[in-house]
Amino acid sequence: MLQIRNVTRRFGKHVAVDRVALEIPAGQMVGVIGRSGAGKSTLLRMINRLAEPSEGSIFFDGKEVSTLRGAALRHWQRDCAMIFQQFNLVPRLDVLTNVLLGRLNHRSTVLSMLKVFSDDERMQAVVALERLGIEQTAMQRAGTLSGGQQQRVAICRALMQQPKMILADEPIASLDPLNAKIVMDALRDINREAGLTVITNLHTLDTARAYCTRIVGMAAGRVVFDGKPHELTAAAVREIYGSDSAGAGIDETITSTSIGNGIKVPGPAAPRDKVSAAREMATSSV
Repeated sequence: MLQIRNVTRRFGKHVAVDRVALEIPAGQMVGVIGRSGAGKSTLLRMINRLAEPSEGSIFFDGKEVSTLRGAALRHWQRDCAMIFQQFNLVPRLDVLTNVLLGRLNHRSTVLSMLKVFSDDERMQAVVALERLGIEQTAMQRAGTLSGGQQQRVAICRALMQQPKMILADEPIASLDPLNAKIVMDALRDINREAGLTVITNLHTLDTARAYCTRIVGMAAGRVVFDGKPHELTAAAVREIYGSDSAGAGIDETITSTSIGNGIKVPGPAAPRDKVSAAREMATSSV
């Protein structure tokens, strides 16, 4: 279980996150919604320890992670994988190597510097790529991929960490609706099949309702809604997003990424020869 106990984050006089208290049981898929500047990204960064709480504490499975340092902190950031809006891949490296970089926190400093990976690790990377339907890109430079493909590579890299929890910071904000659906389907499948806790920041209400079992709404750094998707009423949406200049509630269609009801988006089919090549790559030096 993740426990966030009265966590506050200040930047000078500005309070980005204000006394947030949440308990998230293992295995939930949680969507955090709110306007830009509501504190969503800062909250996730504090959980992962990319940002430090000004006050309060964060616990995971009874262990305080908000005070970890050194190797213990690196182990936590391995267990708490982070997926970013801008992918954070190394464009000049091939896809397979980018995925393998998720193993660095499992290895010695020397092996990490040399990027020496075992045959078993390479095979794990190919399996992760196959799971996300992009095994045919294994030998391409990451910088040549589309945004949707790069985000799936980032998810594969996170899976290679063998994490206990995945944090996704606006993972579909820069994607078109089709690729957004593919990425969200992948995160939901990981949550359901592996039982991993997934916490994702989202701008779109329809996406949060469709994929998340729990929704947390933030406004001005505070949690103003915490409930199930069907409990996200018009009144709750107004509290999260505010009203327009005429005092009317937000029109949810402006936050929609829907590509139509009933549309199913299959993963791209890989030509057999490219799949074979990807598997061969797993047993050759990177």
